[in-house]
Amino acid sequence: MNVIQPEYAASLREFIRSQAHLTLKEPTHFLKHPFVDPGSVYDGNLWDWDSFWAVYALLNLAENQEEEAHYLRFAKGNIHNFMDHQLDDGYIPMMIMKEAEGVTEPYLITKHKEGVILNMHKPFLCQQIALISGVSGDFEWVRHYADKLEAYFACYDRYYYHEHTGLYVWADDVMIGMDNDPATFGRPRFSTANMYLNGFMVSELKAMALIMGKLGREERAAHYQAKAEALQAAIQEECWDKRDKFFYSVDVDIKTRAYDWFHQGLGVFWKTLPIKIRAWTGFLPLWSGVANAAQAAYLAQTHAVDQNTFASSFGIRTLSRDEKMYDLSVTNNPSNWLGPIWIVSNYVVFRGLMNYGFHEEAGEICRATVDLLGSDLQKTGTLHEYYNPETGEPVMNGGFLNWNLLVLNMIDEWNGKEPLSRFLA
Repeated sequence: MNVIQPEYAASLREFIRSQAHLTLKEPTHFLKHPFVDPGSVYDGNLWDWDSFWAVYALLNLAENQEEEAHYLRFAKGNIHNFMDHQLDDGYIPMMIMKEAEGVTEPYLITKHKEGVILNMHKPFLCQQIALISGVSGDFEWVRHYADKLEAYFACYDRYYYHEHTGLYVWADDVMIGMDNDPATFGRPRFSTANMYLNGFMVSELKAMALIMGKLGREERAAHYQAKAEALQAAIQEECWDKRDKFFYSVDVDIKTRAYDWFHQGLGVFWKTLPIKIRAWTGFLPLWSGVANAAQAAYLAQTHAVDQNTFASSFGIRTLSRDEKMYDLSVTNNPSNWLGPIWIVSNYVVFRGLMNYGFHEEAGEICRATVDLLGSDLQKTGTLHEYYNPETGEPVMNGGFLNWNLLVLNMIDEWNGKEPLSRFLA
């Protein structure tokens, strides 16, 4: 029964409306424009996908044009700050934070200048721009960044695109969003075409196509739309497992290795090997529109509701319960995504299910999320960064806001409000 407790829904809305301003920060240190931070121990830091989801939630929270304009000021500041730190080759760092006394630039910028290729801004830059522009009805504010956005994608293609498979790979396992995803964590550099990276990159390319079209660059819009479609095809070809009916990250470090006269016969003709670790990122094709109807049905009616794997009383486990790496330990660097409940993954799966018409399954995630956060707020007076999927107990970082605010998006969308994802492509 997808019955949302009205008391919890009301208390969460009241709490979030009273606390949301704490994520809004004025310029400081390397950040010369207003910005949005996650709160709690991350005060004063600007992160890539964190800021996107915070803005996504804040703009849903706005009840009038004045509030909307207020949030848009900080949202645009996020983009300005990231663009301030773009290097000549298009590289943009994943996060910007205050460094030690005497340090003159962010650490990730310094390392890139030294020639160390680390991961770059995750594929949420254009999605955030499209969101801001769609809500405000104005794309002109970003026109002067058009060439810099082209350089951003050129940088992705230069360092992270795996041409043989048509997929994108992480450089390493540092700050990959799902921080300790076993499909990438501890594995060789540039070897994993991760479902997180590729699933969200489809949406990023579609957002870029939208932006280019709105700026009158029709040829470039068509170019990025074609890239999005090609990536969708590559995900279908390489990441969908026909036996398990699930989308997996894949290993791209596959080739026939010469050794004297051995290996002279039939060589390696497959492009990837599936990394058969079931993580919540396997549901991302529902968010980005990659999945076909049959695939969506398997994801919704088999995987999302299986209590032995992903489904818990508190939402979607970030790693399937039957994986050997399933672990609910308290960790912060990296953050633990080996099973704990994160509200952002709950929302993304919820929205994906809604996109494909699986309202009953989506409603269960909404109900579970409201119960989880409502109970936490009632017991502790605040919200936390992530939660134990077996007990619902908060794990760490009380006062964390950021994408916890997405619980209100879920409630509103379940009650019929149009999702802000409609502005992304």
